[in-house]
Amino acid sequence: MATYVNNLRLKEITTGDEDGTWGTSTNTNLELITDALGYGTKQFAADSNETFTIPDATADGARALYLKFTSAVSLTGTRTATLGPNTVSKMWMIENATTGGQSIAIKQGSGAEVTIGTGEKVFVYTDGAGTGAAVFNANPTEAGAGTVSSVNVSGGSTGLSYSGGPITSSGTITMAGTLAVANGGTGLTSLVNADIASATTVDLTSATGNVAVITGTTTTTAFTMTKGQQMVLIAAAAWPMTFNATTCNINGGASYTCAAGDRIYITKDDDDVIRVSVTKQDGTSVVTGGQPDPTLTGVSMPTITSGQFIVATAGSITLTLPAGPSAGDFVIVKDGTGAAATTSFSVARNGSNIASSATDLTFDKNFAEITMTYINGSIGWSV
Repeated sequence: MATYVNNLRLKEITTGDEDGTWGTSTNTNLELITDALGYGTKQFAADSNETFTIPDATADGARALYLKFTSAVSLTGTRTATLGPNTVSKMWMIENATTGGQSIAIKQGSGAEVTIGTGEKVFVYTDGAGTGAAVFNANPTEAGAGTVSSVNVSGGSTGLSYSGGPITSSGTITMAGTLAVANGGTGLTSLVNADIASATTVDLTSATGNVAVITGTTTTTAFTMTKGQQMVLIAAAAWPMTFNATTCNINGGASYTCAAGDRIYITKDDDDVIRVSVTKQDGTSVVTGGQPDPTLTGVSMPTITSGQFIVATAGSITLTLPAGPSAGDFVIVKDGTGAAATTSFSVARNGSNIASSATDLTFDKNFAEITMTYINGSIGWSV
């Protein structure tokens, strides 16, 4: 004989029973299992306590995981819904959707009950302990519940310091210091630096901010910075800057005199070159410099001046590099006629090496254009 002692009241066929027809009972069981994972409703037919029992092997809303209680009439007080049988141990999500604004009490036996307010939804479970069966609230408790008794903060290795902690009731924690670049900061205590006087060499390594006003009109030929440092300089007056390939590499390769209000964006890159870009104070254009104006010559030149752009219009001539050059000096030389391969011309080193060699340069490439920058005494002019 079949039994129904399981928590879903499914039919358990005994060995040898329902020979040839057991499939029907099995399919019913499978359908009831799916019902038990779904949604069901039960209704208070009157303004009174009621018992709702899961029937054996028969579909019923009481078996559903999500069980919604309604009422045919408005309840006038707390009403009890007894879940049966009292031997079923099961989870339910129960919604109180009754009318009348009253709570409902969920019980199973003489044990504990769970009261659910109007409109509320509560997870419960029954222990199925028979006549003394109890119902328990299974709603998860909120994470983080409790009381914080003390709060403190540490700056660790960030470069920041904190004072005012620990706080045990009320108070203020104050942060101070400089957030290091390695920790996502700027390493500066202020965005704005004190004014800096113009000079032949302007030292920015000790700047405490990354914005500064440059006062005075002394011509600057070099800046001193740390690698990766970036600053915005604002000219207070007419301030000349002389191009230098390493220490004052103005965008475009030309010297420039700033007007009052011009903004100079300056940084030292990974190649230890200080890059300088100027934006005019009226915002009309960005200084790009460009190449120097070309000087055309068909005759030998005793000495080229640093910064000149020489275009040779004839072969068999000699162009002589500057004597006693400084690091960053440069000249540009070009074959203007496309005849250098046939009739070459020379660039005399004038006592300095060219590409680490004590040899003059023979220019024999048609229409070629080269920039020669003085590096140091060993390399001399780099081509």
